[in-house]
Amino acid sequence: MLHGKRILLIIGGGIAAFKALELIRRLREDGASVTPVLTKAGEEFVTPLTVSALAANKVYRDLFDLTDEAEMGHIELSRAADLVVVVPATADLLAKMANGTANDLASTVLMATDKPVLVAPAMNVRMWLHPATQRNVSTLRGDGVAFVGPVEGAMACGEFGPGRMVEASDIQDAISLALAGGTLRGKRVLVTSGPTHEPIDPVRYIANRSSGAQGAALARALRAQGAEVVFITGPAAVPPPPGVEVIKVETAAEMLTAVNNSLPAQAAIFAAAVADWHVTSASSSKIKKDAKGIPVLELAENPDILARISQLKVGRPALVIGFAAETDDVVKNATAKRERKGCDWIIANDVSPQTGIMGGAENQVVVISDHGADIWPRMGKEAVAELLTARIADALIGDPE
Repeated sequence: MLHGKRILLIIGGGIAAFKALELIRRLREDGASVTPVLTKAGEEFVTPLTVSALAANKVYRDLFDLTDEAEMGHIELSRAADLVVVVPATADLLAKMANGTANDLASTVLMATDKPVLVAPAMNVRMWLHPATQRNVSTLRGDGVAFVGPVEGAMACGEFGPGRMVEASDIQDAISLALAGGTLRGKRVLVTSGPTHEPIDPVRYIANRSSGAQGAALARALRAQGAEVVFITGPAAVPPPPGVEVIKVETAAEMLTAVNNSLPAQAAIFAAAVADWHVTSASSSKIKKDAKGIPVLELAENPDILARISQLKVGRPALVIGFAAETDDVVKNATAKRERKGCDWIIANDVSPQTGIMGGAENQVVVISDHGADIWPRMGKEAVAELLTARIADALIGDPE
């Protein structure tokens, strides 16, 4: 799949640098050539000899190598590749990229390149969640830099959380997608999926029957067309697809925070079945059944995520799509919902028990937009996702944002 492709691989300084060695092997087996750039910090984790042997190529390390710089080597390096990949992308490298610093070979190459850039972040959970890092990530995404990961997991420092670099196989897949093109290449799309769980006490919660299957299918179809997908999912039965950035949440409030933190995006698809209410005073202990009788639960409305994003004055995605799960007057109710929320499209379906759609493998949707209601035949959720992705691509192509 990567035969003849030229990868410029920048290896940053982090314990995850060892995965860059496996990535080099995988890329070469797939027919790609790899030109490595090893940072000073990266040399603390992998040796130039090992990298060179695996890549069967010279390792570039010093900006002021006289032989290379006599021919403007950093410019040549930055332009000769089909894709620039940074593995691992440390907090320091992300900061340099976001702020235009060029004080070593790696950062200078990244400043000078006119080719697409893919980064695989890896750092301590607190470093990843730090506001400065998140600002840098947002800047880079706005600049068109593609991200693969990070994911949650155990780290070498002993902590657990987001910041762990994805596996070499995931980076290889992301490279293949980045080089394969696709109608949505360069577009960032946010997808919410699954139910939310609103706690009553530590063992009980308010939820719904959503499996997350349609949201996962959409994320998979969008990724297949080259989109950078942020997949924000509640506790769904269907696992997230590979190759997307996954953010796991439990409640509607957590989902809203994740959505806000994931902007900007060119499109946002709200396929999650968010609970309408939450318990105002969830118990920190299990509520016991006793002589006091049935407990009284006071409910409050959850934030309306679709309406908030649809009505943004600044930073609104070019295309905002909501879903409407209805049991009666599907088109009428969904049309009214679209007008009330302010989104561009509503994807409506009938989730009455007899349809078997909620939690099932098939769906039958109505796409409601300015052009009216387009009724689709019943089909598998994967097919719905592929057709909807094609329509999204038509809407976004040529959009400069």
